[in-house]
Amino acid sequence: MRIHTLEHVPFEGPAALEEWALANGHTLARTPVYAGGPLPAPEDFDFLAVLGGPMSVHDKAEHPWLKAEKALLRRVVETGKPMLGVCLGAQLLAEILGGAVTRNPEPEIGWLEVEATAEGADSPLFKGMPGAFTAFHWHGETFSIPPGGVRLAKSRACANQAFAFGERILGVQFHLETTPRSMELLLTNCADEIVDAPFVQDAERMRAQSGQCETMRPTLNTLLNNLTKEY
Repeated sequence: MRIHTLEHVPFEGPAALEEWALANGHTLARTPVYAGGPLPAPEDFDFLAVLGGPMSVHDKAEHPWLKAEKALLRRVVETGKPMLGVCLGAQLLAEILGGAVTRNPEPEIGWLEVEATAEGADSPLFKGMPGAFTAFHWHGETFSIPPGGVRLAKSRACANQAFAFGERILGVQFHLETTPRSMELLLTNCADEIVDAPFVQDAERMRAQSGQCETMRPTLNTLLNNLTKEY
């Protein structure tokens, strides 16, 4: 497949998603949306991954490229091609599908458990995945499940951790793609967001659990394989 990523800051790239792509013989092209260059057209890729970023989906004044990006995502929905949104990417997908993006009751940062909902356990997108797993988190906002969407996962801090829209569109609030390197980039560039809060771990605790990156790799691979199966 021709895989394409949309990236919103220099320090949030595809990480382990790129490793999965290359290991499976796919090609990967990357667009730094924040640089203001041209966006790809839907015919330029077979699978689109919309990655994270510290901005909000509402920050159109500070980031005028958000308008064009949302328009592209709406076009991709119409094609039926597989599309994955991660963190900010999931919030963008939820919004263009009719959901709302709001402040989460608590910020959620660090290695925290995600639990599949009953609908998630039955979803083909979660087939073969554990009912509960530890994933990396870094967000202060959350999405509502858009009309026609299905809630797939939750956590103690965030009721909506994942949603499916049909069989080819998936939004996840958590970061299964995290590697020790990508985690370190977040710790360096977003250190001001590490505050004293119930669901925020300090940098030392996050680094001490970096082995979780390898532990959750099979979960990432299963999710990506499910999303792109028979495409």
